[in-house]
Amino acid sequence: MMGLLPALGSHTEELLQDTLKSILVSFFVLVSALVYLWNLRKISATGSRIQLHGLLALPLALMVYALGSMAWSHTFLAGVEAIRWFIFSLLVFTGINCFTAAKLTPLAWGIHLGAVISSMWTALQFWVDFSFFAQGPNPASTFVNRNFFGEFLVCTLPFSVLLLTRIKDKTSVILLTFSLAFNVVALMMTGTRSALVGLIALGVLIPIILFFYSKQVVSKGWRAPQLAGLVAVFVSGVLLLGSIQTNNPKMLNESGRINALERAMSRTLSITKSSEYSEGSFSIRAVMWKATGRMIQANPLAGVGAGAWEVHTPIYQNAVGQLETDYYAHNEILQLLAEYGLVGWLFLIALLGYLARAAYATWSNKSALGQQEALLRALTLSSLLVLLLVSNAGFPWRMATTGALFAISLAILGASDIRLGVLDGILASTSAWKIRYLTWSMMVLTICTVLAVYIAQQAIECESKIIRAVKIAITISQSGYPKDPRWDNLKSEMITLLREGVAINPHYRKLTPIVADSLASWGDWKNATWIWESVLESRPYVVALLANVTRGQIQALNFPKAEENLNRAMALQPSSPVLATLQVILWTRNGKEKEAMIEAKELVKTGIIDPDLLRTAYFLGMRNQDPELAIMALKQRIKTWPNQAVDGWLKLGHIYAAAESKNDELAVESYRSAFDAAEPQNRVAVLAMIPTKYRDKVILHRQ
Repeated sequence: MMGLLPALGSHTEELLQDTLKSILVSFFVLVSALVYLWNLRKISATGSRIQLHGLLALPLALMVYALGSMAWSHTFLAGVEAIRWFIFSLLVFTGINCFTAAKLTPLAWGIHLGAVISSMWTALQFWVDFSFFAQGPNPASTFVNRNFFGEFLVCTLPFSVLLLTRIKDKTSVILLTFSLAFNVVALMMTGTRSALVGLIALGVLIPIILFFYSKQVVSKGWRAPQLAGLVAVFVSGVLLLGSIQTNNPKMLNESGRINALERAMSRTLSITKSSEYSEGSFSIRAVMWKATGRMIQANPLAGVGAGAWEVHTPIYQNAVGQLETDYYAHNEILQLLAEYGLVGWLFLIALLGYLARAAYATWSNKSALGQQEALLRALTLSSLLVLLLVSNAGFPWRMATTGALFAISLAILGASDIRLGVLDGILASTSAWKIRYLTWSMMVLTICTVLAVYIAQQAIECESKIIRAVKIAITISQSGYPKDPRWDNLKSEMITLLREGVAINPHYRKLTPIVADSLASWGDWKNATWIWESVLESRPYVVALLANVTRGQIQALNFPKAEENLNRAMALQPSSPVLATLQVILWTRNGKEKEAMIEAKELVKTGIIDPDLLRTAYFLGMRNQDPELAIMALKQRIKTWPNQAVDGWLKLGHIYAAAESKNDELAVESYRSAFDAAEPQNRVAVLAMIPTKYRDKVILHRQ
């Protein structure tokens, strides 16, 4: 599993990378547990003894909470969380019972080889724009996002070092050292700052661990020159591979011609720049973290429900820092506490308490067996340390591969605890399972495996249909002629695909609004509205969705429903300029033009810049003989959108030329500005739109 998960990825966008990896993890874990229980059943006619550890209570508590929150919070998202923690718990259980000391070397090989192969994909993406795997920000290996890959890769490095200490052949050690250097360079290529900070921490911690537990290194007899040569292999490998420059066009556009060393250095130093905290990704994270802090404060005991962070976060964002386009808090600790409340606090305290106790037990156990386990335990703890570090700026627990590594690390420590006998009673015990218990457990796991097959099939079909619809929408929009009749059949296919995908999973907020936004831009408000409404049913506090649905209902002349949704949105963001604009548009359409004019004039005076507002204000001013409002709207439009200046100046000229606001001087000035702003080849046409009595003055000005 650990060899294949990072190495395999989806070639097509129609299957998301982490969906594929989640499917693989689920099947590997379920089948592994079945094989383990089957072997126990075969070797004993009466029953077998199962190793249990207190660590199992941690993910199981989260699973039970998630199951309970299905009744009062977001049912679908809570169910997904319950399944995630069930698979996590099952992996910890199977690992605790299967990870003997002899089996840890093959496990380390799997982790290291998976890291090397995935690093190879990253290097090819960085060096030569290898594009076999569908992905977003390059270079991301098979992880769709380079941050996801960086967070995983840094957690594998201690296991690669563990493998180095368990190999006797010196040639193999040298080759393995070079592959470790290759992985480090691949990590630098991602530029993931939290992972690079983790790399620095490991660069300090791992040499200390190796110094204190050097007696546990299997490959002995190294003399000082040989050790120096080994260090030279690592350093030269990093310098040599890290100095190769990128030829990926996306990377060149982003950072210029840069190599891995330069990218790692620049990205790490960017943490110290103040602009990063006011304009960069940290400022975006700060918006989410502050909102999550308010969410925790408002729901300290029960939380908002497992997986429901993205549902409730708009409520806790202030008017200045609205960010509705993300689905995770980018901080596992804060999101855990916000969603799980008191259960999350207990999980976190228990986890940190256990890890601190495990570190102390590793250091203090001077027995022969304790010393044999010490290096393994110390390196596993270092992997968990960097996992917790990167968890403060991302969401690695929710990524299938990194989450599996998290569970495996806990299982390694749990199995070691049992071998050392450092925990007694309920924290670490052996339970006798009769044959019927094993049989029932296997039946449950078999049912779970069948359900996993069904869920996987549904997920693949749903994503395929929705993403195909998204790709069609993008293709039509990029054509430049989305209303051309030649697209009608493709549009029908797109709508059909989307309806079928939404029928399978109506909670897919990430992708379906892309199609809805495209449809609205083409003038198909009816289909756009039902898509937005399908997402709004499970994300009721997203103001952008409420605003879009309000627009669609205004277009459909469903004014009561539009007002209802607008009021819901205003309750969340009462000072939003977009919502104020919608209020003006709604009043304009449902016969309250007097109120609309008053509000529009006030909004334009305060400098609100919104194209719909300015268009509506101009319309209201002209319709109700209020040239002041129309002039204000046109001047703001010309200032904000220079590409529309010609039309704006012409309209201003017409207003000044009209009898109600007669001002020949300003009319001539406006017409001259329109003529000057026009492209040379369009000036004849612009001149034709200027009233005859003003044309000579405009031409004279040009001469």
